Amino acid sequence: MKVAVARTAADRAACFAVREAVFMREQGVPPDEEWDGLDEVCTHFLAGDADAPAGCARLASEGEAAKVQRVAVMPSHRGTGLGARLLRAVLDHARQAGFRVVVLDSQVQAIGFYEKLGFRAHGPEFLDAGIRHRAMSLSVS
Repeated sequence: MKVAVARTAADRAACFAVREAVFMREQGVPPDEEWDGLDEVCTHFLAGDADAPAGCARLASEGEAAKVQRVAVMPSHRGTGLGARLLRAVLDHARQAGFRVVVLDSQVQAIGFYEKLGFRAHGPEFLDAGIRHRAMSLSVS
């Protein structure tokens, strides 16, 4: 299973297909909230093999921090370690780009996953697309 920056239009389309499957169909996120207009200014990451895309994430610049967004793994690949591999690739990219801090807004049910990678939750819960979230951060310097 390969994890890499999505450099081609086909790779980005594969990322969008994973997001549509996981966020829109599985979790019920409305299209106007999923397609927020920021995809053009983000770096996208694709996990998959020759058969099909299995996961994705995107990385945005938020001031002096890098912000991880739209992390999704297809149900068939959950529990395999793919999500952690995907996040490690995103974190390595952020570090190499010179960011010292990486932030994200985690769905509450996924906080434990991010904590295993070193992230720490802070602040109160909030709703995003009708799903409970908490802010998290990690120093990568």
